[in-house]
Amino acid sequence: MDDEQKKDETTQDETPQDEGAEAAGPVSDTTSSPEGEDPASSPPAAEESESEGPAESAEGEGAPQDEGAEEESSEEPVAEEPKPEPKAEEKKKDVIPGADLEPILVEPEGPALSAEEQARLEAEEEEKARREAELTADDTDSPAASRAPAKMDKGARFLATGKRKSSIARVIVVPGDGKIEINKRSLEEFFPRPLHQTMVKQPLVVSGYEGNVDLRIRVHGGGISGQAGAVRHGVARALTEIDSELRGDLKRRGFLTRDARVKERRKAGLKKARKRPQFSKR
Repeated sequence: MDDEQKKDETTQDETPQDEGAEAAGPVSDTTSSPEGEDPASSPPAAEESESEGPAESAEGEGAPQDEGAEEESSEEPVAEEPKPEPKAEEKKKDVIPGADLEPILVEPEGPALSAEEQARLEAEEEEKARREAELTADDTDSPAASRAPAKMDKGARFLATGKRKSSIARVIVVPGDGKIEINKRSLEEFFPRPLHQTMVKQPLVVSGYEGNVDLRIRVHGGGISGQAGAVRHGVARALTEIDSELRGDLKRRGFLTRDARVKERRKAGLKKARKRPQFSKR
């Protein structure tokens, strides 16, 4: 009997300990979860955080999109307003801008000249000015004709041919009041430069026939300067046909001498008629 009583007491003592152990077991499990010792309890928290993250991000992204949509909606009417502007531009294209303005001629700038070329051009201009001054001085300083001009019949005509370089002039002298016609144009129109006008009138001024005869001239070939020289040569020859005593005076001034000086032709291999390229040994 005593043994049975002891067994019952031991069983009674053990049962509360087991219950306490079982009760203590869940407590230990709950305390271990915050420390991260149990891997099974941690994933749900991570999943919850991840699930919350995209939702928040989606909410965050949705707000700017709504704002952008509102901005686009506000800009749509502004984009529609400038549509009539291209029509106005098309209307303006029909009228060429600046059509009523006068064109401005712009001379193309040539290559820069060297010092030698500039000096040469200046020397040529000075020479031309000196020649013009000499010709005008001869006209003013030349003494009056020693004899009165010869009388000519009413229908008289005197023909002569003058030459200079490659120009040829056919001159007809008739009685008149000093009219000069060259290729059916007036002297001032055909020779606008005073130098050439003076060259044509020189034989008439020296002989005293200026204002007493009319000249009808046909000239062709050469340039302006050569044609003026050819006309002067032809007028001087025609005056000698009228009065042979004028030959000495006109000959002394060089009006009867045919000036055949022509620009020399350029040769092959040279820069000009005689100018050679610079020699380089190496």
